[in-house]
Parts: sequence; C-alpha cells; structure tokens
Amino acid sequence: MKLLMILGGLVGFVIGITFGIAQESPWPSVIWRASIGAYLAGMLMRWWGRVWVKGLQEAHYERLAAVHSQAPSQSKTTQSTPNHTKL
Repeated sequence: MKLLMILGGLVGFVIGITFGIAQESPWPSVIWRASIGAYLAGMLMRWWGRVWVKGLQEAHYERLAAVHSQAPSQSKTTQSTPNHTKL
C-alpha cells in the first residue's frame, strides 16, 4: 500500500510539474500544482490499491472454496472405480 501511495505521489508530482511548465507558469505556481497533484494522485492510488487487494483476496477465497467443494466429490469417484490393472 505504501509503495502504491508513493508511486502515485511521484506520478502526480511529475504530472503537475509538466503541466505547470507547459503553461509557462511561474515556479511557485508550478510547485503548488505539483504538490496538489502529488497529494491527489497518492490518495487515489492508495484507494485503488485497497480495492485491488480486496478483489485479489476475494478471488483467492473463491478459488479455495471451489477447490474444497470439489475435493470430496473427486475422492468418492476415485474410490468407487474398480482397479482393473491387477491380473
């Protein structure tokens, strides 16, 4: 989570600097825009990271539930089939 927030802040800062320079704004204005962009992008990446991790956990739990629900049925089918390899 921290890494995503830092990455978002860095990307937001770079975007803010880029837009400020592209508009030929004075440096104090460029720094303010970059700082606000870093804050907003960091918060957005933090939120998105939480949603992403939650989705990954839910998918993992669903996969585990599917495996556990199939495990008893597979063991019954392997026990009920006769072994014809012995002569």
